[in-house]
Amino acid sequence: MEVDQWTGFSAELTGLDQTTPRAPEHQALLYAALLANACHISLREMAQSTGLDYQSLCWVAANYLREDTLKRATTRLVNHQHHQWLARHWGGGTLSSSDGQRFPVSGKIRNARALPRYFGYGQGLTFYTHTADQYAQFGSRAISSTTRDATYVLDEVLGNETELPLLEHTTDTHGYTDIVFALFDLLGLQFSPRLRDLANQRLCRIKGRELSYPSLNFTAHFNPAYVRQHWDELLRVAGSLKTGWVSASLLISKLQAYPRQHHLTHLLQEYGRLVKTAFILRYLHSQALRRRIHAQLNKGEQLHALRSWLWFGGDGVLRQKQEEAQQEVVRCLNVVTNVVVVWNTVYAQLALQRQQAAGLPALPEHLAQLSPARFAHLNRLGRYSFQLPADVLVNGLRPLRPLP
Repeated sequence: MEVDQWTGFSAELTGLDQTTPRAPEHQALLYAALLANACHISLREMAQSTGLDYQSLCWVAANYLREDTLKRATTRLVNHQHHQWLARHWGGGTLSSSDGQRFPVSGKIRNARALPRYFGYGQGLTFYTHTADQYAQFGSRAISSTTRDATYVLDEVLGNETELPLLEHTTDTHGYTDIVFALFDLLGLQFSPRLRDLANQRLCRIKGRELSYPSLNFTAHFNPAYVRQHWDELLRVAGSLKTGWVSASLLISKLQAYPRQHHLTHLLQEYGRLVKTAFILRYLHSQALRRRIHAQLNKGEQLHALRSWLWFGGDGVLRQKQEEAQQEVVRCLNVVTNVVVVWNTVYAQLALQRQQAAGLPALPEHLAQLSPARFAHLNRLGRYSFQLPADVLVNGLRPLRPLP
């Protein structure tokens, strides 16, 4: 509720009929439904905990928490985080990362898959999330756990509607393929994954040119004449992705579904091997690049821990069977995660300003090590009340604890 006062994100959660809500407790119902979906608490349990009407809570959840409204609310929160002065010490909003987080499911769910390493004898889904270098999460969706992460890397980057000036993206090894390298380069973006087993990566050299680097093994060849001949086809693919005529995940999945290698697949892989070789050489040469990539992926892991802590209801087992309901739950979790990040950032700024006024300024390199993904100070249990304290209603911020 405090973050909503600062950002107004709940104004984006509009109803299907676009009419003014008639219930006087509508705002409390909206907060309760959002929190219930994000923390995976059943609406009946939330109604018991808050004293709100169960039927009204179900109606608000069904009519106001939709994929499009939740995305707009996320955009407001990410933009607010982007303008915080402390967030600029964590990054400029140009670097992002994506990674999957796996959750078990209950019952027969069509898009759930078995993965014994994570789910034992059961099945589960993956919540694939995109994180900016300022700790804001600008995209998330539920995908099959056996689908390679690289299929969905570009979707949220191209669908970004926030003010983040994204220029570079990183993933772990599961998030890359040669096709992804090619598509990022064609779209004018930098793809910088953290690759495992670099010694086994195939480096390519231009066909007909000899290279003398005994410590590097160039086992593949790049044919510039072939790529130059079909360059217009690559530009049409990039234009289709940029204008939104086709999603990157659909394009990649269709190309990989062919029983025999498609001509466009071979063309993208040929160009992608060249882009990947250039990146690996930069990666080996620059220690600063390796550290930056590793630090960004660690931010995503910190937010995974926060999301796991928020996802405590229902024994942490997903029970939504329809894919649309799954996407709504994932986006609710994304909204509440960003709410926690914004709240922590704002109050960390207040604490730092008070410390500076007391003659104890913090160095910029120390500020860069702070993280708004902390959650030990938050209480997720007990009865939920959706009424702000009087001092918060007057000042917009609650008072800080006295200095020791």
